[in-house]
Amino acid sequence: MPASPSTARAINDRVALRLLQQEGPLTAGQLKQLTGLSRPTVADLVERLTAAGLIEVVGESGEQRRGPNARLYGIVADRAQLAALDVRTEGVSVVVSDLLGRELARASVPIADDTGTGPAVEQAVTLVERAAKEAGAERLHTVGVGAPGLIDPATGELRDSSGLPEWHRRLVAALQERLPARVIVENETNLAALAEQRDGAARDRDTFVLLWLGHGTGAAVVLDGRLRRGASGGTGEIGFLPVPGTSTLPSATDCEGGFHSLAGSAAITELAAGHGLVATAVSPGEPEAAALVRQAVATLSSPPAFPSPSPSASSGADRFLSALADRLAIGAASVVAVLDPGCVVLGGEVGQVGGEVLAARVGERLARMSPLPVEVRASALGGGAVLRGALLTARESAQDDLFAPRSR
Repeated sequence: MPASPSTARAINDRVALRLLQQEGPLTAGQLKQLTGLSRPTVADLVERLTAAGLIEVVGESGEQRRGPNARLYGIVADRAQLAALDVRTEGVSVVVSDLLGRELARASVPIADDTGTGPAVEQAVTLVERAAKEAGAERLHTVGVGAPGLIDPATGELRDSSGLPEWHRRLVAALQERLPARVIVENETNLAALAEQRDGAARDRDTFVLLWLGHGTGAAVVLDGRLRRGASGGTGEIGFLPVPGTSTLPSATDCEGGFHSLAGSAAITELAAGHGLVATAVSPGEPEAAALVRQAVATLSSPPAFPSPSPSASSGADRFLSALADRLAIGAASVVAVLDPGCVVLGGEVGQVGGEVLAARVGERLARMSPLPVEVRASALGGGAVLRGALLTARESAQDDLFAPRSR
């Protein structure tokens, strides 16, 4: 059935807004060309969207001709302000942006292990309020939160997860109470995968698995362009995967003995020590494992110098990276055998600093272990992918709300 005039207008408006979001400012003539709509129809939708406060004239094109066709129209960026949170066991980071995703403020706060639940929640919420004030945002429209643990796919709530501080669950409720904003919670690794697909290592893939390697381990599964969460929201809890090479088996309440015991930051740090490596510089909030992997890669990649680098240091770094690749390939092979994703992204801080050196070694081992073709790539965004993914999620939600057709 043909669409009614009001439905057709709503569809045209959404198409134009998406084009302005993806392409940036456009003239009416360019909108006509990209949408295939008639000139009167484009003029009508431009007038409608301008009156609704969704778009505005942001300049003129370089054309000689003046007039309506030379005006550049863009989305009103300050129509809404958004916030993204990356919630870790050791602290919280926040970014505030406008509707186009331009960063307005950024802040973080460490939260010690012995901090009580109430004080920890207060520190985190105050951080968000302070960042919003710094950004000049009187009211946040949407807040995207990336947190470890299981997100109930039916309710969108953060469920109880063993080993995580209680303030994580309380934080979401506190944000909803204190902020007049929509709060969206998603698993941190899932958000990292969305960011890598949009802006990072998986831009050309609609099917892939992201293997998160940071303080802990996790995985995110994207199949046919869609993020898969599972029946209970537990897709990707790879830390609990039983694997060879550990002294015990994981339990329903503790991933010790699972893949986490091979690839978590503490396990990688212990592995490095066994090969004579010690971290000499660890950035604030960075897993020690990431610093060790960075040093090992740099040792192998550095050109000969005088005096030449110690052969023992070079061989120790090489053996360490080879042993780490063996461990990562065990977990990755299990995922590849079940899902056949064609691409595995080594994400998180460790995956990013490992770069092509580590990715190539894991890829070589997978080629020997699995008959299925799979490309292994290093993360382009590292630990920052969680904040980026949370911001993308908040932005999509806000735009869906603001760009929705209003009843007349």
